[in-house]
Amino acid sequence: MDGMEGKRGMRRAITVGAAVVVAAGMAVAGTAMWRTAPHAPSAASSATASPSPRATAPSPTPTPTPARSGPPADTTSYDLASLPAIDVFSVNPRIPVDPDPGGKMTDLVARAARPAIPVFADPAGHPGAPPVAQLAQTPRESSGLFPVVSAYTDWVEVLLVGRQGVPPTGNAHQTIGWLRRADVQLSANDTHIVVSLSRHSIDIVKGTSTTHVTSDFAWGTPATPTPIGRTFVMEVAVNPALTYMRGHPAVYLATQSPTLPGFDGENVAVTAMHYYDVHSGAISNGCIRVDAQAIQTLDAVPPGSVVYIEN
Repeated sequence: MDGMEGKRGMRRAITVGAAVVVAAGMAVAGTAMWRTAPHAPSAASSATASPSPRATAPSPTPTPTPARSGPPADTTSYDLASLPAIDVFSVNPRIPVDPDPGGKMTDLVARAARPAIPVFADPAGHPGAPPVAQLAQTPRESSGLFPVVSAYTDWVEVLLVGRQGVPPTGNAHQTIGWLRRADVQLSANDTHIVVSLSRHSIDIVKGTSTTHVTSDFAWGTPATPTPIGRTFVMEVAVNPALTYMRGHPAVYLATQSPTLPGFDGENVAVTAMHYYDVHSGAISNGCIRVDAQAIQTLDAVPPGSVVYIEN
């Protein structure tokens, strides 16, 4: 058993909290008052002086209203009980597949601000359409952090977990969805991973700094290829039962195999980056196999970080 992992390989819950501290500054202006001694007016100054013109206060400049962007707001209160949940096990044909796998991302991640929030397919293309799923604050086998593709006044577009369909007939590539901005908490994350299969390199990029992780790793065979495109770190977990990982953590990604409907007896085929004794060339079931030092470096990447997998 190697490579692609099922539910059995994801058992460590991760709680990621974000705190935002806002410092308020207050400036106090002081005024000085003084009095001059009286003096007798001279003859030359006995005539009545013309009053000095009073300065006219400038008209205040109105604060410009920020330009609105994106789809119109949706303030409807929806009954979510009948909507299917979005998690690693979900298969929802109404959830879109990422239309721009090589596209850039923002440096934001979103988390549900309530126990469950609605997920929309495309309010930009179908304004007023009802939600197609619900998303929990802590979806099964996930950190609950979702990277933001694009942010607007009232909406954010995010990468999701789960699949639109099951191979070989359904599309299992990376899914996306839209969340109302009022339903989420946003935080910053400027870390991402770049995996290049052709250049045999894995790098971690944080801001303007790049850390080279390794040039020696394994990837999927032609029959079970590693999914190409942008995805994200869904969860990091250690499972001693998976002895081939030698006790090292696995970095589970949100994308799943484009050819396998499931793996190891489970109905999911999640791609992961993990330790394996043999870790060179196109030999895996789609996972990225690395050595011990590389997986320890990758383990430090926070959940919700974007991962770009390139040919």
